[in-house]
Amino acid sequence: MTVPTMYLREPTADIDTLRARFGPLFARVAEGNLERERSRVFPHEQVRWLNDAGLGTVRIPEEYGGLGASLEQTFALLADLGEADANESHIWRNHLAFVEDRLDAPVSDTNDTWLKRFLAGAFVGGGWTEANNVTLAKLATTVSAEGDHWVVSGAKYYATGSLYADWLDVIGRGHDGGLWTALVRADDPGVTVIDDWKGFGQRTTASGSARYDRVRAERGDVFPVAERFSYQPHFYQIAMLAVLTGITRAALRDGSAALTQRARNYPQGLTETPSEDAQLLQVIGQVSADAFAAQAALEKAARSLNHIVVGRRDGDNSRQRLIDAEVAVTQAQLVIIAAALRATTNVFDALGASAVSEELLLDRHWRNARTLPSHNPRVYRARILGDWLINGKDPVPNLAALGRGGQGN
Repeated sequence: MTVPTMYLREPTADIDTLRARFGPLFARVAEGNLERERSRVFPHEQVRWLNDAGLGTVRIPEEYGGLGASLEQTFALLADLGEADANESHIWRNHLAFVEDRLDAPVSDTNDTWLKRFLAGAFVGGGWTEANNVTLAKLATTVSAEGDHWVVSGAKYYATGSLYADWLDVIGRGHDGGLWTALVRADDPGVTVIDDWKGFGQRTTASGSARYDRVRAERGDVFPVAERFSYQPHFYQIAMLAVLTGITRAALRDGSAALTQRARNYPQGLTETPSEDAQLLQVIGQVSADAFAAQAALEKAARSLNHIVVGRRDGDNSRQRLIDAEVAVTQAQLVIIAAALRATTNVFDALGASAVSEELLLDRHWRNARTLPSHNPRVYRARILGDWLINGKDPVPNLAALGRGGQGN
């Protein structure tokens, strides 16, 4: 009998079954979305609902107690959740990425422990990025070996999901100059998570600051950054694109409902009834095309990651699989960001002045859609693609070149 060397397996889940499991919970999440957005109420309860239902273990193979979903199915669920609440969907990005990292890691007692923690409901938040334009090459946070354990000290920003987390995934520099990832308990007395996120979008993701004052990390909870899963940057990007896809669909949903309910038209309108005005219908039709484009791009990009995972399982770790994924994810980024920004802006052209009411909060879709791409600006992406297509320059950056470890700037 062959002893498995990693936890990745052929997916066994069915997307319809997964949606039947999580769809009703996503609907419950959507019910309180407006009030949470309006009053900046953090969705602690909603995160717990989804974690209790197994969203945090959706990628863990069934033989280990998870739901056995593929990456494509996982990102489809994130898009569904993003349509219900873009903040809630973004909160899950760091947790699902760390689960993926442990699934891709070698089978060991340490990683067995992590799978058991996930299955018991442990939730992981992020802590990579530092403020004041600090790159990975100049990290001030330290991860230092002391006796039989490690000690983490420093400060992070964009610590998405940390207020909801049991564990925080923190990157720092060791005495040897190498980069290390340390998992520390969020309730350690040396950990301080601060809600100081000032962005006009994604306001309840807890993307503020986290401070670490000599926080203990156990030997089995510290890993060299160089050993993290190779498609980690792609995973983080697609998770964000899944949220944007959900936002685009939400703009279509809410814009269609608002046009249907609109009672009177402008004098320049083609008909007295707005829902029969061909120009207004054209606007909604175009928004639907944007939602379609976003969905299609998300699915193709996610399949490129599935291709990497198949290679990992089969022992084929060729650079070409990473390049193919980099190209697909970058193309999807250009398509989805454009679609989301266009849809969340143009949908107002089909609506009257009442659409800007704070009661409806339709502006949240644009604010969220504008905030997410700002983590990883698209301005350079088309150039990188062109350089690959014309000159053959490898488009896959190394971790240090990304500046923030692929999570965002």
